[in-house]
Amino acid sequence: MADRGRGGAGRGAGLRGGAPSARGGKSSAPSMDKPKREAILDLAKYQNERIRVKFTGGREVTGVLKGFDQLLNLVLDDVEEQLHSESGPSTRQLGLVVLRGPTITLLSPVDGFEEIANPFLAQEA
Repeated sequence: MADRGRGGAGRGAGLRGGAPSARGGKSSAPSMDKPKREAILDLAKYQNERIRVKFTGGREVTGVLKGFDQLLNLVLDDVEEQLHSESGPSTRQLGLVVLRGPTITLLSPVDGFEEIANPFLAQEA
């Protein structure tokens, strides 16, 4: 009775030690056969370049990309927000900002960016 609850072949002894269990548990050792995931966007080439960012909800900013992470959180400097109101478009300066990745819907470089006509709009006769 003094042995009870300590090591040995008691209840659950086969589940210790990091080995996978019979119930489908996974080993904590990293798998060597999986290739490392590659990022979809290579934002490193836009570092210290001016980019345009649009968010869910319609906000839009431009600024110089200073940093980013794998979740697409961005750090922009010299940020300017484009405001769209009834009185017409205007801008406001925000300075250095951190943008949350989950709220971003569009990223594009400012250089080489030009607006084109929407080819899907119904043409008036």
